[in-house]
Amino acid sequence: MKNVIKSVALVAIFIAGSAFTTPVKEKKEVKESTIIWKGKKILGSHTGIIELKEGYLEMEGDELVGGVFVVDMTTLTNSDLEGDSRAKLVRHLKSSDFFAVDEHPTSTLVIKGASKSGNTYEVLGELTIKGITAPVNFELEMGATGARASVKIDRTIYGIQYGSGNLADKLADNTISNKFELDVILKF
Repeated sequence: MKNVIKSVALVAIFIAGSAFTTPVKEKKEVKESTIIWKGKKILGSHTGIIELKEGYLEMEGDELVGGVFVVDMTTLTNSDLEGDSRAKLVRHLKSSDFFAVDEHPTSTLVIKGASKSGNTYEVLGELTIKGITAPVNFELEMGATGARASVKIDRTIYGIQYGSGNLADKLADNTISNKFELDVILKF
């Protein structure tokens, strides 16, 4: 009888203990990514690609709870121009007028939290560009083998003032939108 009571007590302790354990966190490493950037100005826009150096989403069960993504700023390219015009634009974007790639070869997104509705998350994070960190939020659609997000970023928060509409009296038709967009596709 004592052995039965001990067995029942051990099972009860195990069940009670497992009810209070936190779910195991799992990293969904990004195996492939596509990041397309788009910048607008009064008389048009430019697009290009930038590569992800490394990244993962941190999951707790089926809930997104964190993540880190490092973008390789040295890979910034342009896809809508050709020849010397393309090279000139890319050089300018990598210069201190924009992303100062020589001093800041990476930008980083750290996911701090997310709230879920269906397969879409409202993500809260911190984005670091040019050594300046600021909060950012965006929606991320999650699938079994990948995720997709569209992020609008106000470049002026990160000290990128060149061609800003805030200086419109000096720029006229050359004004560049303060916001640029990133369309991101991640595959796990």
